[in-house]
Amino acid sequence: MNVSTTEWAITIGVTLAVLLFDILIVARRPHEPSMKECATYLSIYVGLAIAFGIWVTLYHNDSTIKDGDFGLQFFAGWLTEYSLSIDNLFIFIIIMASFKVPRKYQQEALLVGIVIALIFRGVFIALGAVAIEQVSWIFYIFGAFLLYTGYNLVKDTDHDDDGENAVVRMARKRFTVSEQWDGLKLFVHENGKRAITPMFLVIIALGTTDLLFALDSIPAIYGLTKEPYLVFTANVFALMGLRQLYFLLGGLLKKLIYLSQGLAILLAFIGVKLILHALHENELPFINGGEHVKVYEIPTLLSLGVIVGILSITAIVSLTVSSRREKAGLNPDGTPKVESGVSSDDND
Repeated sequence: MNVSTTEWAITIGVTLAVLLFDILIVARRPHEPSMKECATYLSIYVGLAIAFGIWVTLYHNDSTIKDGDFGLQFFAGWLTEYSLSIDNLFIFIIIMASFKVPRKYQQEALLVGIVIALIFRGVFIALGAVAIEQVSWIFYIFGAFLLYTGYNLVKDTDHDDDGENAVVRMARKRFTVSEQWDGLKLFVHENGKRAITPMFLVIIALGTTDLLFALDSIPAIYGLTKEPYLVFTANVFALMGLRQLYFLLGGLLKKLIYLSQGLAILLAFIGVKLILHALHENELPFINGGEHVKVYEIPTLLSLGVIVGILSITAIVSLTVSSRREKAGLNPDGTPKVESGVSSDDND
């Protein structure tokens, strides 16, 4: 794929402009966005992603070279990254709840988290591109890592966490923590001493979470396209609108009870695709004498179909089962509903 310096410059410039617009909007008026506001912005971002994919299809697809269907690669990568970003929202909700972030400041925290995510993913995209250029066997590692990640998603699907991690706990031990919230301010003075605000801890939690998700998402998308430009733009479009999606979906996320299992199958599929590609390009001397292995390589169109199918089935089954459970008086995850103000001792 031949991407000019001008295209890269325009893409990065537009990305920064959108981020700056978001920052100015949030900084000027911290608030909890309405459903209408969220739906409007989300529609714009999704529309832009679709328009970009069509533009790539019209101006960059090349049928004369192998894997030249770059439009399909973008859509496959974007859908995969978008689904992984939705899974991120579960963790974001846990972090916000555990730190009791005021609703009017949650937009600011999410925006910082998205900026950190873009930085981390930009670094990993560059490192991944260099690794792919230098060593073909890196696909074996990517594939094995995605299979391992998928296994862990199946094994641990309840997202049961207190929102803190080792980095946050270390910060609590080393610094005095204030109870005062003041927007994005990270430090305050209390009783003549400098203290960190709860927002400081929230940003640490979001940042370290973004780092872990970047480790999963970048190998996944490199299993669908080897073009750094498409990897970057798919990640940018997946993160655009994530803040609005957080407020728009809200309780609906709790009804996607099988999302982790669906993502596990998706990552496992891409992991197998990567390993097949690694075998096809094999240069390791202890595998087939260092010669290429004749194996079936999964085409992009089939990959896109599998991705759409997995995500659609996951959403339909999740919403159907959670709806039945709610009608039966249960929570979406199948646990009994606990009525507020009622305890087991009330009947004694």
